[in-house]
Amino acid sequence: MTQVSQIVLVTGPSGAGRSTTIHVLEDLGFEAIDNLPMGLLVRLMDGPTLNRPLALGIDVRNRDFSTDGFLDLLKNLGAIDGLQVTTLYLDCSAEVLLRRFSETRRRHPMAQGASPEAGVARELDLLQPIRDIADILIDTSMMNVHQLRAEVERWFAPSEGRQLAVSIESFSYKRGLPRSLDIVFDCRFLANPHWDPELRAADGRDPDVAAFVASDERYGPFFDKVKDMLISLLPAFRSEGKAHLSVGFGCTGGQHRSVALAEAVAKALADAGQQVSIRHREMERRRMDVRPD
Repeated sequence: MTQVSQIVLVTGPSGAGRSTTIHVLEDLGFEAIDNLPMGLLVRLMDGPTLNRPLALGIDVRNRDFSTDGFLDLLKNLGAIDGLQVTTLYLDCSAEVLLRRFSETRRRHPMAQGASPEAGVARELDLLQPIRDIADILIDTSMMNVHQLRAEVERWFAPSEGRQLAVSIESFSYKRGLPRSLDIVFDCRFLANPHWDPELRAADGRDPDVAAFVASDERYGPFFDKVKDMLISLLPAFRSEGKAHLSVGFGCTGGQHRSVALAEAVAKALADAGQQVSIRHREMERRRMDVRPD
């Protein structure tokens, strides 16, 4: 049997970014194969020795695809000694998937003459058991191809001498929790700049808004404890082999308090020598909603 030390199974709904991810993994040194029938994987494993990790793109367009077949494949691969198997699931909201198919005018592979909405719903339902057991879930709903590349690289780029990558994200509870967060902090107990007419239109990156949030007597102890906890935990996560940690800060609208906390914590971690990226989900949504005339 071929000596492959690592296999990454890349799957998810059509339009979520599987092909882009396969290309990124290929650039990172993986042997990449897209849309390989699952029944041929055993033959591939019995073939010539591969001296690099393997990335396989599997989705509903594979001619022998089924949920049970995928789960059986995972079980069989997991029984191979010395083989690290990772399921990477690229998630995306139904609304965004529909918009992507509309923009590209592609036909959804599961529409079968029905509406694209029906195809998307059918596929998401079919893939739910795989999503539930995925080792890594990347929600691409708010990502462009460059952001997706960066996220995949954070997970799979060679880690020798590299620090744990920390992603800090702000969000609105009204729109739900981002799906890929490891740790979440609720900021809704802090004084809300929304009720100050002079601050309402600004966001937590504005110095006046940040100062307003920090003036709450509960802010200081909360910020210090969160910062100290994260700094103390990061080496432990790194020693366990974790390559990326995603931390979220949420508030009601995702504009003021969560943004201010995310910015402050990201700066504190960066000042402590950590590798940090920051994302404000609701700010990105607003930019996407602004269309030129």
